[in-house]
Amino acid sequence: MSVTAPTQTLPIGKEPPHVKAGMALDEWKAAIKFDSTDWGWVIMSIGMAIGAGIVFLPVKVGVLGLWVFLASAVIGYPAMYLFQRLFINTLSSSPKCQDYAGVISGYLGNKWGALLGVLYFIMLVIWVFVYSTAINNDSASFLHSFGITEGLLSENPLYGLALVCALVAIASRGEKILFKVSTGLVLIKLCTVALLGVMMIEKWDVANVGAIPETGAGLKDAIELLPFTLTSILFIQSLSPMVISYRSKEKSIEVARFKAMRAMKIAFGILFVTVFFYAISFTLAMSHEQAVKAAEENISALAMVAQGMDGTTLKLMSLMLNIFSVMTAFFGVYLGFRDSCQGLAMLALKKVMPEDKINKDLVTKGIILFAILMAWGAIVLNLPVLSFTSVCSPIFGLIGCLIPAYLVYQVPSLHKYKGASLYLIIATGILLCVSPFVAFS
Repeated sequence: MSVTAPTQTLPIGKEPPHVKAGMALDEWKAAIKFDSTDWGWVIMSIGMAIGAGIVFLPVKVGVLGLWVFLASAVIGYPAMYLFQRLFINTLSSSPKCQDYAGVISGYLGNKWGALLGVLYFIMLVIWVFVYSTAINNDSASFLHSFGITEGLLSENPLYGLALVCALVAIASRGEKILFKVSTGLVLIKLCTVALLGVMMIEKWDVANVGAIPETGAGLKDAIELLPFTLTSILFIQSLSPMVISYRSKEKSIEVARFKAMRAMKIAFGILFVTVFFYAISFTLAMSHEQAVKAAEENISALAMVAQGMDGTTLKLMSLMLNIFSVMTAFFGVYLGFRDSCQGLAMLALKKVMPEDKINKDLVTKGIILFAILMAWGAIVLNLPVLSFTSVCSPIFGLIGCLIPAYLVYQVPSLHKYKGASLYLIIATGILLCVSPFVAFS
């Protein structure tokens, strides 16, 4: 008499991913095979992260001190990984995934969707301001440093308009074209980040380490620096268009989630190792006085150091990193900005006319024109980009940390994401929300 072994039943939520997706193992492996689209989103995520965050971080660290940066990094980097993971999980689990406002509407209703859609839009607007102003000022600074121009082209409004038009034209060409353009730029700047970090070793000065600050002052400065630490490798702005793209291409939500999560993990790992070393190395090579001067002139650390360099090679590397960083970050922000505008525009238009009567092509062209005028306006006003990071941090805290955490508690299907890591995400969200008040107090 044969005895049948008891079937082991896994707890709900612990099933292998292919079981959750309702696929055989071979089907799952074929569905999640790494392809050019996956590589494209890894590239876009890295390109998004190595932007204003990395080029302006040494300036802020130089002003506040290296010990403060290390304290904020211990909090910021693990929390950033966790809240980006949660952000992907909450977005990918949505029944409908066409834009951020629509996802929130599906979970919490149209009023919440509109409110948080506007907040998400404001966050992206701020970063459009940051990157358009940075590329205008820094490209002009480099051209002047190399002796190509007698004065600063950034003082001419038409120069800024031409730059913005060129960037928006490239960013509007579609994902495949954008992936191709960004791949070379991102690989060059990633290698440049690593090489610059190594080359800066010979310029290290122990005096730049500074004294360990008092506990109270150090904690205040660490909270103020937290948004800058996060944005040095943050790419939450590209996660929404990435998840939406995967959901539109994949029939299975589990496949879309897996691919988005894999792209995020690969990008995060590469960024953490490369950028953290670069930030430490560059900070040790730049004095407090240089950092203060860069902050006053509203330029990045790279542009600041290039002014005092004799080596053409180092100046060229700094140029490539700075300009390519801001360009590819602008591309990543523009994708999110476009989707956000599209979602808000459709929500507004559907209130006054049937959806099938909306001219989507006209909406797209309107978004392009709006983006150009808005970015150009920021350039003409020469808005202080370092202040934007602090001002933007409460929106990061809400959208990246507190809202996903709230969804986990409110939506039964998301209860599985509760745990100790959620408390760290909530704590980080609160710190990001209070950071501007600390910075401007």
